[in-house]
Amino acid sequence: MSSPFGPMMLICNSRSGRGGVAKALPEVQEHLRQRGLAYELRYTEGPGHATDLARDALSSGIRFLVAVGGDGTVHEVVNGMIENDRAVNPDAVFGVVAAGTGSDFIKTFGIRSLPSAAVAHLDGPNSFPIDIGKIVYTEDGREVTRYFPNIAEAGLGADVVAKAARLPRWLGPTVYLFAFWLTMSKHRPAQVKVDLVDRTYEGPMNNLVVANGQFFGGGMKIAPKAAPTDGLLDVQIEHARKKDAIAMMPKVFKGTHLPHPSVKEAKRVKVSITSDRPLLIEADGEVLGHTPATFEVLRDVLSLKV
Repeated sequence: MSSPFGPMMLICNSRSGRGGVAKALPEVQEHLRQRGLAYELRYTEGPGHATDLARDALSSGIRFLVAVGGDGTVHEVVNGMIENDRAVNPDAVFGVVAAGTGSDFIKTFGIRSLPSAAVAHLDGPNSFPIDIGKIVYTEDGREVTRYFPNIAEAGLGADVVAKAARLPRWLGPTVYLFAFWLTMSKHRPAQVKVDLVDRTYEGPMNNLVVANGQFFGGGMKIAPKAAPTDGLLDVQIEHARKKDAIAMMPKVFKGTHLPHPSVKEAKRVKVSITSDRPLLIEADGEVLGHTPATFEVLRDVLSLKV
């Protein structure tokens, strides 16, 4: 017996979540065995390897790919499933067994991270199409394209992610909160031009959020109105004074920071940014390159297994 989508390929980052993936994997495998779901298991060996494993699996005929890890693993597998803004195999489906430091992507869909619940979502014929974000950013003077299933940022938020990557892993999901306080003390706004197609924002900015999903940073509900099925990206241009940005932070966990007079909100299929100095960009907790950058939505480009 197997899935209606054929045997699945588990692409596993065993180092994710402070080793939480490696600890959860035996239970995941047992639940797969109990449900009679055939699978192959591949371990990542370093940054970018999950993308290569996903691409190789698709080229070999496998059409059920499962990211086992955190949001970084999800990000890499998604990038292996899309090429030139299209699904490498339109019939492929994408599943997630979350056990990373953040594991925020699944929260928008209400998927639990317990191994038994995660495997239950991998069983059966149910899946639905989801949107994926696309970024064209600058790296070493050239344009680079990446895809993001969840949330991307330019500015303060990306600096926080970069800081978090250098902090001890035992901090767990709270690492982003610690990184925020450490980064905020030295932060200064940039002068930016954000093109929203039908209008433009020019002025100071701390952070640009471009959201396909709702949660990031270990459970912060940064984009409560975002839906990865509406064909739009939720855009937030935050230009608050430092004391207001700090006061806003606790409210982000519940999504009650919006509306706010210092946050310009929009829903768009495309947004671009230029700035008076290169601003760092991150997507799904992965530090990428710098501005200038363009973000746009790819509608219904992948199918999520639920």
